[in-house]
Amino acid sequence: MSSFTLPLNDGRSIPWLGFGTGTALYNKDAENAVKTALTTGVIHLDGAQMYGNEESLGAAIKASGKPRDALWVTTKLAKLSPGQSVRESLQGSLKKLQLDYVDLFLIHIPIQHEDLKGVWKQFEEVHKEGLAKSIGVSNFRVKDFEQILDGATVVPSVNQIEYHPYVFKASQPVVELMKKHNIRPTSYGGLTPIVRNKGGPLDPVLVSVKDSVTKRASQPVNEGQVLQLWLRKKGVPAITTSSKAERIQEYIAVETLPELTDEEEKALDDAGSQVHHRAFLQWIDE
Repeated sequence: MSSFTLPLNDGRSIPWLGFGTGTALYNKDAENAVKTALTTGVIHLDGAQMYGNEESLGAAIKASGKPRDALWVTTKLAKLSPGQSVRESLQGSLKKLQLDYVDLFLIHIPIQHEDLKGVWKQFEEVHKEGLAKSIGVSNFRVKDFEQILDGATVVPSVNQIEYHPYVFKASQPVVELMKKHNIRPTSYGGLTPIVRNKGGPLDPVLVSVKDSVTKRASQPVNEGQVLQLWLRKKGVPAITTSSKAERIQEYIAVETLPELTDEEEKALDDAGSQVHHRAFLQWIDE
């Protein structure tokens, strides 16, 4: 059972490991995959309006029979239709999810909204109403935060971003701003260095760290788990996905593996900083 949590600036705690219904499940029926995740022990489910599968996510939650307060469910706002309010959009999601509230509601893509500040004000309203227990953002740059933090009555609890050693250096400015406001980074695409960018300077360091952690853990550890240990060391929840129960069990096992040493963390930081590879949303670097 996944049980490791990290505190947010609103007094709540987010489960470190999240199961995402985007990427491989984008615009696909996610019910069976989510059922597998829930059965295997994941309690944090990360959805989005843009993924086009909130109904199947809701069906899996209902079929699990798990108490609502035993789960953490996230969804994200897509581009609003003309005249549509944030509340109306969220209520549409809640209907599909068959839920009375979500644990976390995020602005998904900042450049989809002309009046970002106005959208955030509406987020504060659905938060006050209890439709979203925590509110936050995703894919936000420094300039996006500057728009909404000016006059905000609620500071975003998280910013979900692509985060792994190959974007570590590029992410520093926004991560530093988030530290000032106690905003928790959460990660997607964390396994990018091994699934999308093999052959880079990180490869030998991942092998070396994997061997060291394997010795300390007295059990086999793989490179994907090392990347997730890097996230855990930095206090960054990991959103990932798989249709295989054994792979999800590997993710859950990361919660109990020995922590990376400071030297191992720095070696991964340094190797990742030698090149820049962003797998998603290239406009973030513009």
